[in-house]
Amino acid sequence: MQIRTLLASAATVAVLAGCASGGTQTQTGTADSSAGMSSSAVTYEGTLPCRSCDGIDLTVNLKGTESSPAADRTFTLEADYQNHPQNPDPEQYEGQWETMTGTAVDPQATVYELTPNGEGQIYYFQKIDDRTLELIDPQRRRFENGETLRLTRQ
Repeated sequence: MQIRTLLASAATVAVLAGCASGGTQTQTGTADSSAGMSSSAVTYEGTLPCRSCDGIDLTVNLKGTESSPAADRTFTLEADYQNHPQNPDPEQYEGQWETMTGTAVDPQATVYELTPNGEGQIYYFQKIDDRTLELIDPQRRRFENGETLRLTRQ
């Protein structure tokens, strides 16, 4: 099972459960992009929900800073499935990341767009604070159950 399928499944579960966000949550304190990543490499980790396993351990390494040239902003993403019946190998992606401003409900929010090299879906993470990223949908909308889709800076 690939991470893009699993993340899409997590999003589908949220939608089917009536948890798709339309505009009830707002974020504050994310307008200052210079306060973002002060070092040249930052790691975020968390466990996302999984329909057919105990969870997906997700690790995202962002290299570069928001003010770095685009070529210097790279990422790696690793997804490891806990107790999945098919016991898949961890999935790994790498590529470039960009900073975007604004979400469906907060025009000042900071969003990181991670574009894998080659095939693979683009991932969107909203910066909740200096220590937390949250997976959001491609239309830059948060899920009401977004707390279960968060990664914490290590």
